[in-house]
Amino acid sequence: AKAMLALALAALSLSSTALVSRVPHGLVRRVAPVHALGTSSVLHSAAAPSSRRRRAARIGASRVFMGACSQLADAAALLDSVDVFIFDCDGVIWKGDSLIDGVPAIIAMLRQMGKKIFFVTNNSTKSRKGYKGKFTSLGLDVEPEEIFSSSFAAAAYMDQINFKATGKKVYVIGDVGVLEELDLVGVPHIGGPHEADIKVELKSGAKVDHDPNVGAVIVGHDRHINYYKIQYAQLCINENPGCQFIATNLDAVTHLTDAQEWAGNGAMVGAIKGCTGKEPVLVGKPSPLMIDYIVDKYGIASRDRICMVGDRLDTDILFGQNNGLRTVLTLSGVTTMEKLMGPDNQIKPDWYVSSIAEFGGAGAGAAPVPAMASMPPPPAAAPSSGAGSDYLSQL
Repeated sequence: AKAMLALALAALSLSSTALVSRVPHGLVRRVAPVHALGTSSVLHSAAAPSSRRRRAARIGASRVFMGACSQLADAAALLDSVDVFIFDCDGVIWKGDSLIDGVPAIIAMLRQMGKKIFFVTNNSTKSRKGYKGKFTSLGLDVEPEEIFSSSFAAAAYMDQINFKATGKKVYVIGDVGVLEELDLVGVPHIGGPHEADIKVELKSGAKVDHDPNVGAVIVGHDRHINYYKIQYAQLCINENPGCQFIATNLDAVTHLTDAQEWAGNGAMVGAIKGCTGKEPVLVGKPSPLMIDYIVDKYGIASRDRICMVGDRLDTDILFGQNNGLRTVLTLSGVTTMEKLMGPDNQIKPDWYVSSIAEFGGAGAGAAPVPAMASMPPPPAAAPSSGAGSDYLSQL
């Protein structure tokens, strides 16, 4: 039965269009198709109970189980068993322009304990320089090399495939973050925020003229997306031979303000997918590009001692699971307890917390929940080899 299931899943995988992400070593890796992002966690949940128990005993962190997911009950044990923490930003560190309560104290505590800390965000509106400014404005002392954004990942991908050598340019739907990162790798680009007010007048004979020398379209979050931008992008992808379609991320919603959730880059990417019939190359989470670079540059020997902390199941937690990391979901962002425990959710983190303030021990006194299930170990990460590109090595 297991063999038949494996064959069926393999057939499904071959019949689906997979997103491709190029990692810093020039190795092309397949990740889950957009419509099947939960598949990997379904497979992981089939791990033998004995292996789950061995891993739970090895890490020593007390866990309170609820369904197939566990509440972090012993923060000290988790901290002792993790050397590197990777934090998402929106919904974990801040909401909009407001810090989430307790964050500065936790960051300071982790640094005092000698932990390596990185911030990996799918938000492409800012470059690494822009995010450094935001951290500083919120009173957080973060080094530029600790910041990884999907705008950086897009530029790193273009550098990795040596796009500059083609002599072509990139059309950008997105904000200044993508443009600034492309400038750093010397890739010419058009589009961006200055097209916010362009209107299309649909009258007899109306048309949009596009540049036939555009060799790639990068779609990042664009709060000023309009019909002109969508039309320009689809003309480039549909009519320019070999034009690539690249997505910084596929987030459904995002925290632009602390008052509510806003439509994320998945909406922008979806518009381009709808009029081209093409799947994008995904460079942000859950693509492995950024974690592969971090592991290689900092010589991290064991991914089992890295913990990914995020508020999204289909990006942050899947990113951790697909790359052999431990995972903690924080309920301070887009994911609610109802969604986490709902019958339709197949992506389960190792632990969940109300916010990262619980890393300071606030969660230790939480009321216990009856044990119902144990967690599978994280999947083994794909081996990496070689060094990063010149652009990646600038960090």
